[in-house]
Amino acid sequence: MKKDIDYESIKEHVRGILIALGDDPDREGLKETPERVAKMYGEVFEGMKYSNAEIAEMFNKSFEDGFSGGSDIVLVKDIEAFSYCEHHMALMYDMRISVAYIPNGKVLGLSKIARIADMVCRRLQLQERIGSDIAEIMQLASGSDDVAVFIKANHSCMTARGIKKPSAKTFSSTLRGRFETDPALQSRLFIQINET
Repeated sequence: MKKDIDYESIKEHVRGILIALGDDPDREGLKETPERVAKMYGEVFEGMKYSNAEIAEMFNKSFEDGFSGGSDIVLVKDIEAFSYCEHHMALMYDMRISVAYIPNGKVLGLSKIARIADMVCRRLQLQERIGSDIAEIMQLASGSDDVAVFIKANHSCMTARGIKKPSAKTFSSTLRGRFETDPALQSRLFIQINET
């Protein structure tokens, strides 16, 4: 397990940021802000406490009935999520994550797939790494090499600051196993992904 979150240190640093911004952290509206921010960070960055292997262990509830889907695709589409980019600590929002895998002797509980995506997003992240982390955890938890992850998100570092392009969306895909090497399987998956 990784190091736990240091709430006291977060409170101290948030107080310092408020001072650096020219405000008074002891004024009525800000008195409890460092504590609130520390509590929020503990929640939204919970995934930083765990390695990918530990997350796979946490959410590997499966139904082992010898099911091997051959080329049957299990797809959970449009998992809603958010994260914070590691470059600006800016919000990645309106995120939709779709995760597919081909079962190999067992199937994961569907809610576990959404929980894996959620926990991976609870880290300082890059969208590209979110996809690769989810794929790695899915491989560990499901025992299948055949995993695909698609992500669409808005990034406030692009929409609210800097270039300020509010309609810009970022798409990323991560393909592992047969999803990477089998064009026919890719085509089937892309059709399913693009269905409404």
